[in-house]
Amino acid sequence: MAGRFTPKPTRTTVRGGHTVIPQGAPAGPTTRGATRSWTPEAPEAPLDLGLTLGPLRRGPADPTFRTTPAGLWRASRTPEGPATIRITTKQGTAHAESWGPGAAWMLDQLPHLLGQSDTPDEFEPHHRLVAQAQKKRQGLRLTRTGLVLESLIPSILEQKVTTDEAYRAWRLLVRKHGEPAPGPAPDHMYVMPDPQTWRMIPSWEWHRAGVDNKRASTILRAVRVANRLEEAAAMEPEQAQERLELIPGIGPWTSAEVVQRSNGAPDAVTVGDLHLPHIIGYALTGAQSTTDERMLELLAPYKGQRHRAARYILLAGRTPPRRTPKMPKADIARL
Repeated sequence: MAGRFTPKPTRTTVRGGHTVIPQGAPAGPTTRGATRSWTPEAPEAPLDLGLTLGPLRRGPADPTFRTTPAGLWRASRTPEGPATIRITTKQGTAHAESWGPGAAWMLDQLPHLLGQSDTPDEFEPHHRLVAQAQKKRQGLRLTRTGLVLESLIPSILEQKVTTDEAYRAWRLLVRKHGEPAPGPAPDHMYVMPDPQTWRMIPSWEWHRAGVDNKRASTILRAVRVANRLEEAAAMEPEQAQERLELIPGIGPWTSAEVVQRSNGAPDAVTVGDLHLPHIIGYALTGAQSTTDERMLELLAPYKGQRHRAARYILLAGRTPPRRTPKMPKADIARL
């Protein structure tokens, strides 16, 4: 569905119908960016920004994501350069304002970011708990960012470590090697480094951020072929995962975590997770220990929508009793 664009007059250049504030331009609280309003077609329920975009947030201090009374803010590195976007909703319509060289690209992608590509009407709950969660969380949409690296790199950082360790590494690396978010973004917001900058990070900086050589090497292999990986955002999710998994160090767990966000993949199940099988097994059967194979059996009735089903199960909050020290998975903590 086409959105309604409202360009704002500023002292900056205009490209593609959007007013764009260039990188490094002075910005204060009154700096105006390019704007767009978008209303979902026949929405079943009001869009819930927190539920829809929450999976993009890597911890409460994520330098690329912020929620304030003025709206939800994201800082991204787009194909056209850095950009900041602020999104609010009112009476079923999303209103966005964006700054930076990538502002026009961010506004073009707004409908997909907020779930235009999603198909929630195709979902049918087969368990009472899932039906109850769906009823309570009707504003959930699956986001599609169209950007691969911004989900891939933090997902690699989350491999086999605690949530806090991964969040800390992402925060330190982005703040140290990224660049300030364009426009009047909240304090301490940054755009993640570009591929060349990731490649130039010295080994001691990875070590200081708590990133072992295996994860750092995987990230370096990925950014060397960044353009090829970004192409995966336009592929079918299965093909996108196959391309990502060509990189040594990227397996099914990581590729699923990425395409859930970059491609809005409703059926991409995270296998190989420490906690997810146990949570799904306990929620649906009461079993306190569940394998990946059993989890996939339980989710089989939701074929085509298994990721959405897992989201609803996580949102239901029915988790097995703790038996060991908790090492929460990042995707669960964001919900």
